[in-house]
Amino acid sequence: MSAKKKPAKKVIKRRTDIERPYCNGQWSEARMRSFAMSALRGARWNPRMTVIARAFIRKDINPATGKPCKIHRCESCQGEFPQGKMRADHAESVIPIAHNWREGDNFCGYNWNEVMRRLWIEKGEGWNVICEDCHKIKTSEERAGREFEKRLFS
Repeated sequence: MSAKKKPAKKVIKRRTDIERPYCNGQWSEARMRSFAMSALRGARWNPRMTVIARAFIRKDINPATGKPCKIHRCESCQGEFPQGKMRADHAESVIPIAHNWREGDNFCGYNWNEVMRRLWIEKGEGWNVICEDCHKIKTSEERAGREFEKRLFS
């Protein structure tokens, strides 16, 4: 009986033209920015957690699971969805569409004080309560707008 051969490890060629000043020389500025933003977005911000309650319309049965759930109305498409399919979305995008990556003394391309002000807003008019599908559409439109601006002004 022959032993199974392990598949050869894929050799990943690392780009050498990118400066990697963070995490003991392993992370580029883009990787550090991604890490920092992920950490900030992962914070449990209570106003964000409670704003979805304003879209509540009734208790009903979840059509996907057949279990009791809270039904909410999407402020964008006016559809009705279980609470788990709703998102608290920033009315003002956290990273502006017309973001200037080269501006001032920003760390990793962002003014983090401004990012945190936009990210951690109080409940009220700063939030839209929308369904997952509307959130995906809005997010992709914002990303496309940022990419267009970045190409236009770089």
